[in-house]
Amino acid sequence: MPDLVTKVLLEFLSLSKNLLVLFLGISFFISFIQAYVPFEKVEKWMGSKNPFLGNLAGALLGFITPFCSCSTIPLLVTMLNRNVPFQTVMTYLFTSPLLDPWILGLMAYIYGVKVTAIYTVTTFVFSMIIGWYLNKKNYKEQVKKVMIKGNLPEQDERRRKDLVLNIKESIKESIKETIDLIRSVLVYILIGAFVGAIIKEAVPTNFLTFISDQNQWWVIPLAAIIGVPLYIRLSTMLPIAQALLVNGFPIAPTMALLIGGAGASLPEIIMLKSIFHKKLVSAFVVSVFLMATVSGYLFLVLEL
Repeated sequence: MPDLVTKVLLEFLSLSKNLLVLFLGISFFISFIQAYVPFEKVEKWMGSKNPFLGNLAGALLGFITPFCSCSTIPLLVTMLNRNVPFQTVMTYLFTSPLLDPWILGLMAYIYGVKVTAIYTVTTFVFSMIIGWYLNKKNYKEQVKKVMIKGNLPEQDERRRKDLVLNIKESIKESIKETIDLIRSVLVYILIGAFVGAIIKEAVPTNFLTFISDQNQWWVIPLAAIIGVPLYIRLSTMLPIAQALLVNGFPIAPTMALLIGGAGASLPEIIMLKSIFHKKLVSAFVVSVFLMATVSGYLFLVLEL
């Protein structure tokens, strides 16, 4: 038992160190770059008369906003209140918790570039398709009339407009924002690293072998179902998923669990009920489940 505890702690320290170093580096870079992205132009692009461009803009906005599933809600409502096209808003809702630069950098470090590229393209394209479909089926009518003050990135507005702001001051603000961000996600990263270390060092390999030996065609949707109601930040899920893979758990159901867990959560669903009617909330949950399941099957077919 003492040896097992030692192994778990050593694995936890190693995993935590690697994740935190990567997180800090990429978060600082993104914070510095985002400050000079004119959000007003992005918003105008989202309202483009060309449905594809508007949809693409929603996907890209989700890509550059590193929110968890629950954190997407304030900006989501603000976009609705500003009459941003429904299709664009829904695409943003799906991409925001699943895609952001530091997460993809972390994923590339853990799983490799090939897996990360397939994950990125799959979730990006599926989010756009789902946004388009929900708009085509006129789910916009399922949005309640709510007015909630949004959480737009006003903190960057001064830095964009102040042309005489020097690089040194901008770096200071980026450092401050990075520290604030690490404070908000540190516990999730550490929890994920700890659970991952336990799975890697303490979970009986016989159990994982039993699961991996099952027909993945039914294990994949089961993993997606398990993942959807959980409140799992992608930063928490990644080290857990890594530990599963190291212990022989197949990557296909692992990805289904990852996408289902990060794409939706019970707290988010409860919050969405105050904005959407039941029909649209149900469509959202089903969409996340389908995205997770189909993505898992894609990884299975490609045999990664």
